[in-house]
Amino acid sequence: MPYAIRIHETGGPEALRWEEVEPGKPGPGEVLVRNTAVGLNYIDTYHRSGLYPVPLPATLGMEGAGVVEAVGPRVKEFKPGNRVAYAQPIGAYAELCLRPADRLVKIPSGVSDRVAAAMMLKGLTAQYLLRRTYRVKKGETILVHAAAGGVGQILCQWAKHLGVTVIGTVGSEEKATLAKKVGCKHVIVLSRENFSERVRALTKGKGVPVVYDGVGKDTFEGSLDSLQPLGLMVSYGNASGAVPPFNIGILSQKGSLFLTRPTLMTYVANRNDLVKAARELFAVVKSGAVKVGVNQTYPLKDAAQAHRDLEARRTTGSTVLLP
Repeated sequence: MPYAIRIHETGGPEALRWEEVEPGKPGPGEVLVRNTAVGLNYIDTYHRSGLYPVPLPATLGMEGAGVVEAVGPRVKEFKPGNRVAYAQPIGAYAELCLRPADRLVKIPSGVSDRVAAAMMLKGLTAQYLLRRTYRVKKGETILVHAAAGGVGQILCQWAKHLGVTVIGTVGSEEKATLAKKVGCKHVIVLSRENFSERVRALTKGKGVPVVYDGVGKDTFEGSLDSLQPLGLMVSYGNASGAVPPFNIGILSQKGSLFLTRPTLMTYVANRNDLVKAARELFAVVKSGAVKVGVNQTYPLKDAAQAHRDLEARRTTGSTVLLP
């Protein structure tokens, strides 16, 4: 019988259990996938800890790649042997798992299973941020927080490829070096500088048209101060904690600003949008414009150690769990 990593109660990494799980046969619209690689993401720790509640018991994991083992009735797009990848729903930490067919995409030749598993959630997030939430234009200057993080690295490379000047913020000198490598023209170390003042200086007082902020509470106010009039504040994550309630009148005071709190699930809810986004993501990776570094791998059964290392910031780039 195949194994999976599951939780029966929320808590620390010790809550993760390696146990036998029978996925069953695929039903209508379902595909049975044998995972060859599973992506590790910070949202997995939120599900494990209970910050983002999920029904228990639960198999964790949002993204993965593998090979189709069997298809259920009414599935026409996939057949056994196809290489596929996915970024939802939860349940990827498994040797075998059932996936809704409309959430799968085929992996093109030239992209490995490990890279596909490592980039689906983060890469599709970067795609919708740059191409749909605010469609960046050549010659613009933008601000990207956590530029050395998983999403940040893809965002910065992709933006540079599109002819955009990227100002990136990071938490350390070591990460500043990495941010430079992935396309930031200017890097601000948050512990050393007031980033909104530096952004104003770099843009000759104008500010930027968009801020991509996955940090949350610690950077929110400074991000608003970095925007030009009619600028867009994109708050897509909360690594430092949730943004507290605030008076929306602040948006008018700072220049009739726009604010959005987008999620990937909304942007790819439609099957056609998912396929189009994945096609665009695979294309920039295959071209070499965006490089996805799989810097750590762990056996899937050692997911608890992977969680410990992730939360202790001992990992860099992307991490993949191997069934």
